[in-house]
Amino acid sequence: MNEQQVEVGNSVEQEIPEEDLLRAQFYGLLARLLTSPPTEDLLNVLRDLDGDDTPMGQALGALSYETAKISEEDAADEFNTLFIGMVRGELMPFASVYLTGFLHENPLADLRRDMERFGIARSDDLSQPEDQIGIICEMMHGMITGAFGAPKELSEQKEFYEAHVSTWASKFFADLETAKSAVMFKPVGTLGRLFLEIENEAFGMTN
Repeated sequence: MNEQQVEVGNSVEQEIPEEDLLRAQFYGLLARLLTSPPTEDLLNVLRDLDGDDTPMGQALGALSYETAKISEEDAADEFNTLFIGMVRGELMPFASVYLTGFLHENPLADLRRDMERFGIARSDDLSQPEDQIGIICEMMHGMITGAFGAPKELSEQKEFYEAHVSTWASKFFADLETAKSAVMFKPVGTLGRLFLEIENEAFGMTN
């Protein structure tokens, strides 16, 4: 099996249709925001985002507005408070926790089986379980762009999405929108929730 490691933010985008490229870019953005504290370079990209009157555009505008007011240090503090904490963060962004209430449960084992089947290997320097929301978003990004071999067929993307994303991620993003500690990350929750609504609708129309 030709396995490629999950390395967040380093996927190479091959020639793919424009609508799939846009999907991949959203997954890639969510992966970068949710796997580790945002860097100053990422914050600068977010500050330059342009919104519009659509719900997604308004969320992008809100994210640009919030990142314009925050420093890299404060963004890291918010990330750590939300997702890490002294003992645990305000939110636990793992499929196992959302689906069973505990870490390292069957959803993680199921994901690892599908990772092997689709040729996705765990990165040697990955410090979190693979069912973390940002890591799963990076897997979706890689399946679309061909980071794990050839781009996966839409039917394969749908299978992976329905098994490992649609079962819990919308609830996570809704929780992120209303988390007490979320300021910069509140519009990230909105973006994720709205994006998955689009994905759910699109996959619902495919066989």
